[in-house]
Amino acid sequence: MHKHHPNPKALFICKQSEQEASTFYGYFRKYSGLFISARLVSRMIEDQLGVKSETVVARDNNDIDRLVTQHKPTHCFIEAYWVVPEKFEILAKLHPKIKWIIRIHSEIPFLAVEGMSMDWTMRYLDYPNVMLAPNSPRIYENIKRVLLQKYDECFINERLVYLPNYYNPEFDDHYVVGPKRHIDVGCFGSVRPLKNHLIQGIAAMTFADEIGKPLHFHINSNRVESQGDPVLKNLRQLFQQSKRHELVEHAWMPHGEFKRLIRTMELGMQVSYTETFNIVTADFVTEGVPVVTSSEVWWLPQHVHADPNDAGDIIKKLKRVWTGRLFGLQKLNYQGLKQYAHASIDRWDQFLVPHRHHHECEREQL
Repeated sequence: MHKHHPNPKALFICKQSEQEASTFYGYFRKYSGLFISARLVSRMIEDQLGVKSETVVARDNNDIDRLVTQHKPTHCFIEAYWVVPEKFEILAKLHPKIKWIIRIHSEIPFLAVEGMSMDWTMRYLDYPNVMLAPNSPRIYENIKRVLLQKYDECFINERLVYLPNYYNPEFDDHYVVGPKRHIDVGCFGSVRPLKNHLIQGIAAMTFADEIGKPLHFHINSNRVESQGDPVLKNLRQLFQQSKRHELVEHAWMPHGEFKRLIRTMELGMQVSYTETFNIVTADFVTEGVPVVTSSEVWWLPQHVHADPNDAGDIIKKLKRVWTGRLFGLQKLNYQGLKQYAHASIDRWDQFLVPHRHHHECEREQL
């Protein structure tokens, strides 16, 4: 049974990559998407819920005990799959009062390329006080289907919880298309097949041809993952053969610097094959930049969704948001993010401070 603590304190732990000591863009570096995701939730928990919360980086599995001893949380959130299940047998004995929550940030297609993902999913709940927390409704249902192969539903309902991401919905309406000869389109994020950069580049080229402007297509080229090398090679070859259009490659950068880059874009693209939230889209939305995504970014209105396999449909949606920007259509995107953020606050509040909700229900009944 999931017992509740009257004075919760949250600790979010991300893993330091093997490359971090020598590279700029380590997988859990303080400007990686996963670290930013954890930090945004952590700040919300403090600011909106009044619950103490911190975000830290661990060197490896063996570093967790030190961090937990130092910070003394009631709830320890492990960001993604990097702690071997057996480690929780030791941690549960060392820290029997702590709730261990493993947050799942990936849909099944992403998990499929991790050789241990199904094994670890099926074994984490063998250990006391360990919970799994998918960050989207769909991955919650899919992980539940996996767990039902081993555990009964009542047990799963106590140990599996939907805990969404959070993004502060502050809208900066600074979007202005300056007198540039070219058009800047951003398709940011790690380069990997499921992010679908190539067809988005093809669609953006054709769209730029149709509006009569050279294209500057912006990407992050030093974050290549999960067989992304051929994707980057093909993207470079595509633009090298173009007479009018240019591929602009950026390094991974701190979030504040990245948002300043976002403000120079006239359009954003995130027409990927699978997502659970997508922070880059939220960055575009809060900066007032029109964006086209796939339906995987489910919290956005449908008029910005394009078929990730159909360049023609992506071009159609690019035209729609390009015209819609003249009427402030991108403000509808902000409403979608705002609704998501409010629902996220409520969900985390119910999980961390459930007694507050029980008292509210009692008052309503009176």
